[in-house]
Amino acid sequence: MLLQFFLLFLIAIFAGFFGALVGIGGGIIIVPALSLLFHLPIHMAIAASIVSVIATSIAGALSYVDQQITNVRLGMFLEVSTTFGALIGALVGVLLHGYVLSLIFGGLIFYMAIVSYRTRNVEERMIESGGYESGKAGRITRALMLEGSYHDEALKRDVSYRATKPIEGSLVASLAGVGSGLLGIGGGVIKVAAMNSMMSIPMKASVATSKFMIGVTAATSAVVYFIAGGINVYVVAPVAIGTMLGATAGSAVMNKLHSKVIKTIFFVLMIYLGYQMIAKGLLMGFDVKLPGLV
Repeated sequence: MLLQFFLLFLIAIFAGFFGALVGIGGGIIIVPALSLLFHLPIHMAIAASIVSVIATSIAGALSYVDQQITNVRLGMFLEVSTTFGALIGALVGVLLHGYVLSLIFGGLIFYMAIVSYRTRNVEERMIESGGYESGKAGRITRALMLEGSYHDEALKRDVSYRATKPIEGSLVASLAGVGSGLLGIGGGVIKVAAMNSMMSIPMKASVATSKFMIGVTAATSAVVYFIAGGINVYVVAPVAIGTMLGATAGSAVMNKLHSKVIKTIFFVLMIYLGYQMIAKGLLMGFDVKLPGLV
């Protein structure tokens, strides 16, 4: 029992650290680990993962807010769309086969992965040239003050930026909510891609803002699992503590890394998630068995 507790703790530290680097909750590591390595029921694994998302969001978000990397106004603006999307996802779930949406989301993630990878060398040149703060500010951007700045420790300079295409970005954020409400996927990876690739938000600000957002969505789901009795304190305790420690360490490291490194890690993650979603869709829709599907 003690060994299992310790292994859960170590896995949670890694998940929290990795999640803090790329702006996700860490569930893609915790859920497979709990269900495959520790043979826990999937619902118990998901419940523990949701609690860990809250823990890593609290730890990571606090650190990023302290470092003034998080754009709180932008996060709240996109969270409205994400929450609305989660509601739509629950309603659509009774009308549309899950495998169709799995394939759609898999294709969307692959597309965003390619866009992110192609711009991995562009970001720091954009920062150096001031390209992020020269974006055209529309009425929504001006009204909601969707702009910000932070100090990049890797580049040793302050970075200012201005959000572009807020409507398009909020629509993609709503798709993240649909996926979360219908398919149970984490929306952080889609939010980060939408902010960085579509709204011209620097990668580090996108990651920090995503960490701020994901805890809000996860808290609602955690209440449901708690009422249903799916939260096992002996599993949740080491996972929550480990993810908080890992997220604290990851949030301290992230700003010291160059954006190219973060984007490369993010690209690998998106390729993995895109494969998982498409494989899941094929498995459900066409009874195709693909290797490595969790």
